[in-house]
Amino acid sequence: MPFTLPPRTPSGPRRRSLLASAAGALVLVGCSAPEPSTDTTVQSPSAADRARARAARDSESLAARYAAVITAHPPLAARLRPLRAEVVRHMQAFGGSGTAGSRPSGSASASASASASASASASASASASAHPSPSPTVAAREKDALADLATAERTLADQRTKDLLTVPGELARLLASVAAAGAAHAFLLTEGAK
Repeated sequence: MPFTLPPRTPSGPRRRSLLASAAGALVLVGCSAPEPSTDTTVQSPSAADRARARAARDSESLAARYAAVITAHPPLAARLRPLRAEVVRHMQAFGGSGTAGSRPSGSASASASASASASASASASASASAHPSPSPTVAAREKDALADLATAERTLADQRTKDLLTVPGELARLLASVAAAGAAHAFLLTEGAK
């Protein structure tokens, strides 16, 4: 009589159940409970409010740069409008007024320059390093204008990444998300220029 082994049953969890539970754990990590109130977090709202306002101004300034490039180089408009729309949504997520999004994307350069210079002067005291240039001057060549936008996106993404360490949880998540989007914008701007 031949000896047959019983069918092998796994002694532990299967691979699919491990992957599903790992994915679930990652989702739960993102949903953290609110932090308890202590003496050190009482002062955080004002710092968080300042960081949020600065991020909104930075996004508004970047939207003005996009508008200036679109006005100066109309052939780039179809490519840049979606990126500019994202920047305007970022500004609104940070609590910005949304006025940069209400203008038509083909607006006159005077209105773009006026709003950009107003936002640049308002944010100059907040952070000079986040703005590569104080006004949205546009390069004469399209390739250079795209490179300037990519540099502005990269610089702002780097600044927001540094700010993550100084703000509370939910704002830090928003800054991280917007910084990642800015890095993606910079990549799209540089890859398309090649």
